[in-house]
Parts: sequence; C-alpha cells; structure tokens
Amino acid sequence: MYEAITIKDIAKALSLSTSTVSRALRGSYEISPETKKLVLEYAEKFNYRPNPIALSLKERKSRSIGVVVSEIANHFFSEAINGIESIAYNRGYHVIISQSHESYEREVVNVKHLSSRSVDGLLISLSTETTDIGHFKELHDKGLPLVFFDRVTDEIDTHKVIANNYKGAYDATDHLIKSGFKKIAHITSSAHLSITKERLAGYKAALEEHKIPLNESYIKYCNHGGKVLKEIEDAISDLMKLKQKPDAIFAASDRLTTSSLSTLKTLGLKIPDDVAFVGFTNYGLVELLNPPLSSVNQPAFEMGQVATELLIQLIESKRPVTTFETRVLQTQLCVRDSSVKHKQKSAEKKS
Repeated sequence: MYEAITIKDIAKALSLSTSTVSRALRGSYEISPETKKLVLEYAEKFNYRPNPIALSLKERKSRSIGVVVSEIANHFFSEAINGIESIAYNRGYHVIISQSHESYEREVVNVKHLSSRSVDGLLISLSTETTDIGHFKELHDKGLPLVFFDRVTDEIDTHKVIANNYKGAYDATDHLIKSGFKKIAHITSSAHLSITKERLAGYKAALEEHKIPLNESYIKYCNHGGKVLKEIEDAISDLMKLKQKPDAIFAASDRLTTSSLSTLKTLGLKIPDDVAFVGFTNYGLVELLNPPLSSVNQPAFEMGQVATELLIQLIESKRPVTTFETRVLQTQLCVRDSSVKHKQKSAEKKS
C-alpha cells in the first residue's frame, strides 16, 4: 500500500532540518531560493501532500481554535472558556472544546481529533496525569501554534498564561497563620503539575516566614485533582488520624476545594470550629456557603482572554515568532468566616 512521505522524510533525504523543509514548503522568506527549489522538486517527485494541519496553517481556512481542558464543569475552566470565546468569536474564530477528565490517554485522543479537524491553533491546560507531552511536541514541531494556560510546561517554547500561584498560596497560608492557626495542612494535585509546584512553594514560604517548621505529613497529593472523591476522603481521613491534627486546611484548586468541603461535612467536622479552611476557587457561590468560604480567586476569565489573544497573534503572524512570554496575572485573597476563629470574629464585631 502506498504511504505518503512526510516532512521528516524529505528532511532526512536532503539532510535538512524539519523546520527548514517546512518553511521551504511554505515559501518562507528565510529560506534561500536554492533550498526552496531543492525541497519543492523532491516533494513533487515523491508526491508529497501536506497534512491537514499544515494545510490549515497555510490557507487559514478553518478559522477554528481547539481548547484542551480537564473538565468544563470545573468553575475555573468554565470561566476561562467564557474568556476564550469572548475574544475568539469577535475575531471570527470558532472554538472547539475538549475535556480530558484528568486522563492522559483521553488528552492524547482529544488532541489527535482536534488536529485532524485542522484547527488553526490550540489552547492547552494539561491533565493531572500528563507527564509526557510528546503529543504536543509533535504538533509544535509541525508548526501548529500552541499556547498553554494555567497548567503549563517548560518543555515547549511558546506563550504561557498563568496566575500568580506562588503569591496566592502564600497569601492564603499567611492569612491562616495570622488568624491563629499554626498546624496548616495543604491538599494539592499531582506533584509534577506546574500549579502544584508553584502553590506548594508559596505555602512553604509563608510557613518559613513565620518560623513554623514544615510538617510533610500535612501535605497531601491527590493525583486526580479531586475528581476521584476517595482520594480526598483518604487524604482528610489520614490528616485527622494524626497525633497532631491540623487546625486548618488550604486546598489548592477548585475541585479539591469543593470535594474537601463535602468530605469534611460527611465526617461531621465543623468549619472553622474543628478546622479552618481556605480554598483556591472561582466558585461564584462561596459567600452563600455555611460558613462563607475564604478563597483565593484567579482571574480565570482574563486568563482565557489573554491566552486567546496570544494564540491569534501566533496564528496570524506573517513571520515565524521566536520570542515568547509568560504572562502572570494576579490572584486575590477574599477572607470570609471559614478561616476566622470565633473569638476573633467576636472581637471584630465589638470593634
């Protein structure tokens, strides 16, 4: 059976890099006329035909952007998607959304599907299971514009948009300490995720600042980001079995926050009497919870907008983009009753 040759085949045959071949096929000004002629003649001789991704990049026909997130039901991602759509549709692009449900395998399948539909670029937030980003590297090497947001990788040189996770976590932990809590547990996602590393660093920095020794048994990793409730139940159960039980919990994401609150209620633990709580969440109804929830809010809508603007810049650039940036947007700590001791609240009311 006949198998079409690829850019890699041409590059190997002519002892050129794949990027040089790709640019020569696109008629790039950076490639010499001699090299272009050599590549085009070889491509013609062996009946090379561009794949759908390359075709969409060249002709800009699809006018569509693929979005890869863990789940739309996550409050953070639903807001980010609203931000993405607010920019994309105004610029004439359709948005195709896929959910990994925190699964690496599903993420790979979704990315292949989106690329087969000839999207002009991808906006990506990695799943908690993803440690191998070869599926994204392959598309990036082919020239497909990629922008990562929230959960990002350092292995691909492109634009990234993140929240100030370090400061958000520092502020939450610092607030708990200043509110009189010293035994603060941290429930977080997979250790390899960028947001996990950044928020854990902020948590540790606040403890160090206040000269509180780090207790590793207070740090609980949930590899499915709270999507698997048993992970949360086991984490909180383990914490409450410790000889020195935590007097406060800082949860590092939307899903971890809501799942932790549910578990604490099931266990009959009262907030903040039994344990104080601060979440990292964009859930819009936190003020209506009993008690109202202290939370670190991320500018999710703005993150979606900024990521989309950067992606469209890559898509519509007339020349290859070689300089990339990481945009860091600020978080905001909103203090409510879930992290304030009753004595402290009484004093505040009297004053």
